[in-house]
Amino acid sequence: MHEVSTFRLYAMRALYLLMFVGQAVVTGPSILFPEPGLDLKSSVVCSFLGAISLLSLLGLRYPLKMLPLMLFEFAWKAIWVFGFWLRLWYGQDTTPTIDETFFEIAIGVVLVPLVVPWGYVWRHYVKAPSERWK
Repeated sequence: MHEVSTFRLYAMRALYLLMFVGQAVVTGPSILFPEPGLDLKSSVVCSFLGAISLLSLLGLRYPLKMLPLMLFEFAWKAIWVFGFWLRLWYGQDTTPTIDETFFEIAIGVVLVPLVVPWGYVWRHYVKAPSERWK
């Protein structure tokens, strides 16, 4: 018997593809054709997001093995939405750029929990015995 349904595996693959395309569209031009004078922080962020984009391609072939990448994607996006954006929104300090960023990031906060096989996560990451320390 299969642990994760074929439908769920294809849904995960679709999300990995969305992660790849979304990040490639946003960060690809900055990586391939960096602007002169690009500040260090922006270059680090572009590199970081570019790496997530490339690693997402592995999720197309190995959706369960790359599940930690999807969980990481969910974690950083949820932290940004609930730790930063919500405070700005509550204080009415958002800007059109922040609102656009919120929309791009909130998609992940909504879609990832719908696609992740939480039973599999529970069995393989929470309940499973830990690996030895020595």
